[in-house]
Amino acid sequence: MAPRLQLEKAAWRWAETVRPEEVSQEHIETAYRIWLEPCIRGVCRRNCKGNPNCLVGIGEHIWLGEIDENSFHNIDDPNCERRKKNSFVGLTNLGATCYVNTFLQVWFLNLELRQALYLCPSTCSDYVLGDGIQEEKDYEPQTICEHLQYLFALLQNSNRRYIDPSGFVKALGLDTGQQQDAQEFSKLFMSLLEDTLSKQKNPDVRNIVQQQFCGEYAYVTVCNQCGRESKLLSKFYELELNIQGHKQLTDCISEFLKEEKLEGDNRYFCENCQSKQNATRKIRLLSLPCTLNLQLMRFVFDRQTGHKKKLNTYIGFSEILDMEPYVEHKGGSYVYELSAVLIHRGVSAYSGHYIAHVKDPQSGEWYKFNDEDIEKMEGKKLQLGIEEDLEPSKSQTRKPKCGKGTHCSRNAYMLVYRLQTQEKPNTAVQVPAFLQELVDRDNSKFEEWCIEMAEMRKQSVDKGKAKHEEVKELYQRLPAGAEPYEFVSLEWLQKWLDESTPTKPIDNHACLCSHDKLHPDKISIMKRISEYAADIFYSRYGGGPRLTVKALCKECVVERCRVLRLKNQLNEDYKTVNNLLKAAVKGNDGFWVGKSSLRSWRQLALEQLDEQDGDAEQSNGKMNGSTLNKDESKEERKEEEELNFNEDILCPHGELCISENERRLVSKEAWSKLQQYFPKAPEFPSYKECCSQCKILEREGEENEALHKMIANEQKTSLPNLFQDKNRPCLSNWPEDTDVLYIVSQFFVEEWRKFVRKPTRCSPVSSVGNSALLCPHGGLMFTFASMTKEDSKLIALIWPSEWQMIQKLFVVDHVIKIMRIEVGDVNPSETQYISEPKLCPECREGLLCQQQRDLREYTQATIYVHKVVDNKKVMKDSAPELNVSSSETEEDKEEAKPDGEKDPDFNQIMHAFSVAPFDQNLSIDGKILSDDCATLGTLGVIPESVILLKADEPIADYAAMDDVMQVCMPEEGFKGFSCCCLDSLPATPEAHGRL
Repeated sequence: MAPRLQLEKAAWRWAETVRPEEVSQEHIETAYRIWLEPCIRGVCRRNCKGNPNCLVGIGEHIWLGEIDENSFHNIDDPNCERRKKNSFVGLTNLGATCYVNTFLQVWFLNLELRQALYLCPSTCSDYVLGDGIQEEKDYEPQTICEHLQYLFALLQNSNRRYIDPSGFVKALGLDTGQQQDAQEFSKLFMSLLEDTLSKQKNPDVRNIVQQQFCGEYAYVTVCNQCGRESKLLSKFYELELNIQGHKQLTDCISEFLKEEKLEGDNRYFCENCQSKQNATRKIRLLSLPCTLNLQLMRFVFDRQTGHKKKLNTYIGFSEILDMEPYVEHKGGSYVYELSAVLIHRGVSAYSGHYIAHVKDPQSGEWYKFNDEDIEKMEGKKLQLGIEEDLEPSKSQTRKPKCGKGTHCSRNAYMLVYRLQTQEKPNTAVQVPAFLQELVDRDNSKFEEWCIEMAEMRKQSVDKGKAKHEEVKELYQRLPAGAEPYEFVSLEWLQKWLDESTPTKPIDNHACLCSHDKLHPDKISIMKRISEYAADIFYSRYGGGPRLTVKALCKECVVERCRVLRLKNQLNEDYKTVNNLLKAAVKGNDGFWVGKSSLRSWRQLALEQLDEQDGDAEQSNGKMNGSTLNKDESKEERKEEEELNFNEDILCPHGELCISENERRLVSKEAWSKLQQYFPKAPEFPSYKECCSQCKILEREGEENEALHKMIANEQKTSLPNLFQDKNRPCLSNWPEDTDVLYIVSQFFVEEWRKFVRKPTRCSPVSSVGNSALLCPHGGLMFTFASMTKEDSKLIALIWPSEWQMIQKLFVVDHVIKIMRIEVGDVNPSETQYISEPKLCPECREGLLCQQQRDLREYTQATIYVHKVVDNKKVMKDSAPELNVSSSETEEDKEEAKPDGEKDPDFNQIMHAFSVAPFDQNLSIDGKILSDDCATLGTLGVIPESVILLKADEPIADYAAMDDVMQVCMPEEGFKGFSCCCLDSLPATPEAHGRL
């Protein structure tokens, strides 16, 4: 038995022999476990919650002995947030903006770009007055250039270890929680910056992007027949190099410039020959920029999965790169030196972390920029080995050996080279005065924050020292011993000893019983302390009520004693009652008891005894008496109401029920025993009459059943063919012996048949409701043709003889009939069918439209997909049956779906037919499904439809798509800024996925 249960049993063992009226003060103190010995530190390892005298393990160990002052606070040293000497400033990662931070640091260390941005005119001049910056409002940059100016000024002269770029990120409209394509971000932002600076008057500012990053190459196509050379000039800001199948950077550059043959279907149309000819095509580098950005295409599109993937292959590159062999015009100086390496950690193209290794152009030292953390490399050398070891690759490719001045990386995705012939900067770039004032103001705020944090640390230390002395003094005086004592919540004592939370006033209300005294069952979460310690606690922290020796509740102890005695007696009484139930009941001395109550009376008695201590049971073992929630309490009360003894033989009127199968007669002696446990149970002597109202209702029910049987038999005899569905008339094969047929609703016929089959369970059908077949104007909703086909399930045809009987047996609201007439004098004459009332064309048209709408609004429908190969339909065994919804919009996809309702997944087509989404052409009934804003319903895709799939042949070489590049739609960029991008080509497959 668990120690806690042993203590519980020992505290109440006396109740087995003591009657409730004999309970003394000694018994009460025993129930409250005051007799238990206090525990000793070092012997007791943890707090004994069942022992109110155990004061060990409640949190005192952190205060006894010597304590480090740093444990008195949770405030870091503000100087840790200060910028280190001769180091750079980091940037805060706002969630998933590490890719932005790496490019900002690379651009910041481009001194020419930084200097040009500082020269840009700024609205900050309106913000600065003659005597400095206005203190009452913060500076808010208005343009991208102003955001960069302010960021660069802070990165240069801030005293902080890192700064917050949220203003810049927000101005670009970037989602801080979603990681974007870093290479795409670089291209888009450079285009945006160039467009913004092009409006500046200062040529040094206006042309800085072109001067630093812009080069030029030409697409050169040579006709093999006539030798005519065609050139298409193009500017570039970075070279996108394919790394698949390569190990060295120079091999990637060579492949970028390699000659391509245009033959067969890919022949070139020569203007000189005026016909398609075999030709060669290649790229020629005409001029190179001062800063050469080389994008290593690690993130490629996988046609099989329809997603991007990362290539984790090693690429070697040198610190010195000679580009002269690759340019068309020789003789110039084209030697570049490595200035930055941008790294992507992670094996996935959609997640991971970005960092940058950048070389300080002034000192020549390398630094690793990792968001807020800046690390200086030793010995002015680039060190990538640690970065390559951090992220294990799925492939087992070993890292190749690198010679002096060369490096290998499987995570580098961008290399930045600087032209070596440029003059080394001698002096640092100076921050303009207006920006320096802003930086000084931010530095002042930072210093004030440091002072404030240091003061808070000091105050916390002073409070901790005072608390330390208080605990050392009071903890030794906590045990009560034989002196006067009080009870305090264990939870409050633990919070008093908890250094991380402020001490609140003592609150003992949750431990009180219904008599406003200490509940015996709460003793496991209370501690008995000396009156001396209690006086100090209440004088310093306040609260209450105070629980002295007078707070021990005699009423609760006496009630618990009575309950325990009854529980002990219950087993004997259970045997006695079982024996009494075996004996026959003599005369009229018996009592009616529900059979269900008799089967479970012992369990009901136990629950009723426990219910008297319900408050204690609900909070037993829970700190501070936390109770069940409202829903649980209501549910328990409902169950208790259902289980009240002998209420299972009560009728709805509160009297004895008329069904003797649910009750039995017990002797007077058995009822007396049961009544001891259930004094409030309803009592029914054997001579008690059953409920008179129930008897009347029973007789009425029997009479109604007989009446219903009689009505059903009469109607069945009157309409035998209608009941058996035999010899029914048909409009498509009009009977020769009549010119008139009547119509009723099929619903009426089905309901009538139910009643005739089971008249005692169903109510009689009294009327024929034909209004459901008519429109609001009183016209018929169905044509003669539709009643022979799709609408035949809604109507039932009636013979004239049957109609006469129906009019006698039922109330008919509207008469509907179809008549056959012969028209014309020609023999044979023409037969026409007319209805009465006549068809309402307008309402009929509206009904058809509504049926079409209903047909196109559905969920969990099956749609079939057939693949077309050479204009022939092919259906695989694995071809998908798509469970789709007809009206799901793009916004609905973001909402959570209940079980059984899933989004339509047209990627099933890709797995079944091995056709990637962007190669799928879907159609239905000759109509191409290409509208990515439409729903299935609006496209006419109804349940059981068959969609035809035709697959495009993949284009192997994207480099041959020059014509496509010139006509592709612009992709949306920052705040509406647009640029043309080849990655936007496979956008149409999403239209199929959103159908």
